[in-house]
Amino acid sequence: MATIAQWIEGARPRTLPTAISPVLAGTGAAIGYGVVAPGRALLALVVAVALVVGVNYANDYSDGIRGTDDERVGPLRLVGSKVAEPATVRSLAIVCLSIAGLAGLTLVSLSGQWWLIAVGALCIAGAWFYTGGRRPYGYSGLGEIAVFVFFGPVAVLGTVITQSGPPGPLSVVTAVGVGMLTCAVLVANNLRDISTDTVVGKRTLAVALGDTETRRLYTALVTVPLLLSALAALRSLPMLLGLLVLPLAALLARQVLGGVDGRKLIRVLAQTGMLLLAWSVLTGIGLALSRFT
Repeated sequence: MATIAQWIEGARPRTLPTAISPVLAGTGAAIGYGVVAPGRALLALVVAVALVVGVNYANDYSDGIRGTDDERVGPLRLVGSKVAEPATVRSLAIVCLSIAGLAGLTLVSLSGQWWLIAVGALCIAGAWFYTGGRRPYGYSGLGEIAVFVFFGPVAVLGTVITQSGPPGPLSVVTAVGVGMLTCAVLVANNLRDISTDTVVGKRTLAVALGDTETRRLYTALVTVPLLLSALAALRSLPMLLGLLVLPLAALLARQVLGGVDGRKLIRVLAQTGMLLLAWSVLTGIGLALSRFT
């Protein structure tokens, strides 16, 4: 039976920046539009965190029963390492996704944006079928596209819409940046797993591109958001705050292009999550300050 520490590790806490970042950025945009709604921001955060933890447990379950996680370089997998029963992991995934759904319904009812129910249902389906079902799209090189859409435009703009209404151009630019940096987290993970994923037939985008091109893709994903910060500053000077993460982005790009591999990529993955969080916080502050410029 898994210990509490193992259950926490199985939730993959290193991925939590991918949940927190879009909510912080979107809330900053809402403040920039003159709206302060801490209750709705908190509900959006519950939705995001519950979805990410839910998808992590769902992936653990689905990959585990397929045998994909039998040989791994990365952190503990509950089912693959046989420290937890598959049915228990599946049930916990369903509980987390249900919490996300309930929090999302509450948020929708408060905002009156009822059409977002369909978007939320799509998010939950996307979380489950990433590695679940007969033909998981995460095994077909579509993971990065889904991550960009769900963690970028959907999460950031959904946060804005439920707090302050229709988003503006700066919010859209921010959503693109958050989506790309979240993709970078996934790409770092899949770069590490190219060899093992190839063996088990998991055709991620990294497997399709190969090692060298995946490293170039990662570099682009951590670089373009900084260019977006510079472009956004032409409209609102505080958006330059996002450029403060340049040293960390440059360090990570240099390491990945330099060929860092194996367990060293686990550290890169964690630092990429911190890069995402830092850029989102700084950009969120820039968005909040944009009302004064």
